[in-house]
Amino acid sequence: MAMGFLEVAGYGTALYAMDKACKATDIRILGIDTINPKDSSANIPLTVQVKFEGSVSDVKIATEVAHEAALKFNTEKEIITSVIDNPYEGTSQLGKITKVKING
Repeated sequence: MAMGFLEVAGYGTALYAMDKACKATDIRILGIDTINPKDSSANIPLTVQVKFEGSVSDVKIATEVAHEAALKFNTEKEIITSVIDNPYEGTSQLGKITKVKING
C-alpha cells in the first residue's frame, strides 16, 4: 500500500489530473484540501492538494499520470507530487484528515 499526493494551482486542474490518474490505475482518492489566501489581496491561485492510495506501483503510475496531465494547465513549478511507500499506520491516519472527504 502507498499514499500519493498531488498539489496544483486550481481546482479544475486537480480534477482533470486526478480523472486521468484514476482512469490509468487502481487508486482510491482519500480527500481534497484547498489552501486559500488569508486575505483576498494576494494574487495567487487556489492551491489544491489531492490525497490518494493504492498499491505502490499504482500510486507511482497515478502520480506520474497526474503530473503530466496537470502540465496542460500549470507550469512545472506549480505542480508538486509525492509518494509514501508503505506508510506507517499513524501516517495513514493523518492522510485521511481532509477538508473534503471522499466516501467509498
